[in-house]
Amino acid sequence: MIRNSRRRTEPLDHAELARLLPAPADPQLAASRQDLLEEHLMSEIHRPDHAPAASPVRRPLRRPLRRTVLFAAPVAAAAALAVVVSMSNPAGTIASPRPVKAPVVQIEEGSTVQLASTVHAIAAAATARTTPQPGPGQFIYIKSQVSFMSTRNNADTGESVTWVQPLHDREVWKSPDGTKGWLDEPGYQDKGGITLDTNEPRKQLSYTWLAAQPADPDAFLKSVYSTVSGNRDHDQQAFNEIGSIIREQLVPSGLAASLYEAAGKIPGVVVVEHAQDASGRDGIALARLDPQTGERSEWIFDRDSHQYLGSRGVQVREFNGVKPGTVVERTTILTRAVVDAKNQRPGTGQATA
Repeated sequence: MIRNSRRRTEPLDHAELARLLPAPADPQLAASRQDLLEEHLMSEIHRPDHAPAASPVRRPLRRPLRRTVLFAAPVAAAAALAVVVSMSNPAGTIASPRPVKAPVVQIEEGSTVQLASTVHAIAAAATARTTPQPGPGQFIYIKSQVSFMSTRNNADTGESVTWVQPLHDREVWKSPDGTKGWLDEPGYQDKGGITLDTNEPRKQLSYTWLAAQPADPDAFLKSVYSTVSGNRDHDQQAFNEIGSIIREQLVPSGLAASLYEAAGKIPGVVVVEHAQDASGRDGIALARLDPQTGERSEWIFDRDSHQYLGSRGVQVREFNGVKPGTVVERTTILTRAVVDAKNQRPGTGQATA
């Protein structure tokens, strides 16, 4: 089986899946990243094993996007998931695109020298930008391009090669309160997408939850820390949680500055002067190194407008065979908008952010 990365990803609820999965004894991932891992886990059960033959490597995860959780689930849970997949797609399996070798980049050291000024510039730009406000019955629409990691070890040679998904489109629709939603990720989900409807929304990911948060950076950061738990580094969890909001949510205009200012207060956050998103756009990044996995999560902003471009995960310290410089995650935001219905795409006259 191929393991998929958020992260979070980069970053969603599936009610039936949530009922089948056992409750974790020690939650280690931000909610949005856990959701994304669940979605990719379902797609992996569909896919034939057509990547280069090898045995999977376990790797602790920082979020719903990837690693250990996939292999920690009991056999019974995996079997139950297979039943769900079979019921949702009785005609056959999804032929997911063949993974490719992960990109490798030169690691640039981060610094705190420009942290305060960079955070201030990003916060000011976010405040100045007009953000549409979703109304009753409307949906927040995010279109991005993403690529997440799948690591395999060659049992014959002992060599480890890190594979990633080819860059592909991902579209998400979310109701403001988080109870309704849809995900369309061609090649990785059922044709046409899957529902994200749930009776128990993870409130920290909803627009409604964000709109109710205090505008004071310290108070907001305290609220974010209240959502994390377990033995994993709480500072990293808080950073990942805010990153998940930035990537696939609409941030209320009154909270935008506080959100970035709060992120700048998390211990270990640095500025990386040069980082590329999934589209190859070079920008400046707010980043933090996960002390447990050796992976640095980077939020990338245009260096002139300071608008959010996307995210990148770079391995800084070798871990479980993943070499330093390996890009294990790439995302780029294409469209962020408010639409009138689920599955509707932005058109003329509709608000975009």
